[in-house]
Parts: sequence; C-alpha cells; structure tokens
Amino acid sequence: MSEAPVDGRAARAQRTRQIIADAHIALINDGELRPSAKQIAARAGVSQRALWDNFKDMESLMAGTARRQLAIQDADFIPVNPDLSLAERIGRYCDQRAGMLEALAPLARAADIQRPFSPALQENLRENLQRIRMAFEALFARELEDLDSAERAELTLAACATADWANWQLLRDQLQLPRAQATAVLYRTLSALLDTHRQYAGNQSNNQRKKQS
Repeated sequence: MSEAPVDGRAARAQRTRQIIADAHIALINDGELRPSAKQIAARAGVSQRALWDNFKDMESLMAGTARRQLAIQDADFIPVNPDLSLAERIGRYCDQRAGMLEALAPLARAADIQRPFSPALQENLRENLQRIRMAFEALFARELEDLDSAERAELTLAACATADWANWQLLRDQLQLPRAQATAVLYRTLSALLDTHRQYAGNQSNNQRKKQS
C-alpha cells in the first residue's frame, strides 16, 4: 500500500523536471542563450525552490535540458531505409541531419557557451558523437563491411565530424550558407568519403585476388 504514493511522487517529479526543461528550451529558442533560474521558473510556472529541488545547479539543469531535447528528437526520428541505393541513403541522411541540426541549433549554441566549464555537457557531447557514429555505421553497413578495421574507423570518424553540429555551425553561421546549400555540402562530402573508400576497398580486393593467383 505504501508504494503507490512513492510512484505518484516520482511521476510528479519527473513531470516537473520535464516542464522545467521544456521552459528552458523555449527560452533558449526565443534567443535567451543563458536564461536565469528566475526566468526559467517563471516560464515553467513553478517556484525557484521547486526548480532547485529538481536540479541541483545550472549544470545539471542544462544536462537535463539536453536529455529532454534528445528525447523529443528521438520521438520524431524515422530511420532511413538501409535497403535504398547509396545515393538515396546519403541524400535522406543529409536531409535528416540538416533538420535535426536546425532544430538543435539554439540549444547547441547555448551549450557551446557553457561546455568548457561543464563536465556534464562535455559528456553529453561525447554521447551525441557516439550516437552519430552508431547511426552512420548502421545505415552504411554495406559500404563499411569490405573495409579493414582501421579504414572503417577512419571513415566513420570522418563522417561523424562532417555530420556533427560543429561542422554545421561552420557552414550556417560562419560561412552563412542557406540551409539547402549547407545540406548540399554535407551530401557532397559524405558522397566523396563513401565513394573514395568504396574504391579503396575494391582496389584492395583486386590486389588480394592478384596475389592469390
């Protein structure tokens, strides 16, 4: 009989954290890259005490907000069909990454400000890069399977660097490319990476057959 109230409190606490994180995201999307606790609490409709009861400091709040943004992103995620042609997979992957990065941009800019001083945000970045890597390896498994482990790792890391926020920010903010052109650059780069390594794998296979003959 005593477990139900505990479960209810846990559910309410989780809901409150979600409301606070959503308010934080909304403020950042409105252009407040470093909103105060007072602003966040007011936007969430909770007291500052409730905010600090759920997040011990601004770092844990930022990390919680990043997790909330990721959960929203995952809920809307539709995997690209791995049976499509290489060109179609690259195209859809690039369109998908562009959409994700555009949605993530305000929060990513806010995280960039605080990450040098935040172990939680540094860990969040490492986790995001790992997610990019795993998604790339799953979608382009056919192209990776003929490469040796070193080449496979090199190609995957190059693709992760290409598809990450830092590169997108360079294209959009520093070079001031429109989204369509930035997406085209992403497509061209990934196409070149995959085609070059496909040719490498083919040459390695031909050389191996020549040695055996």
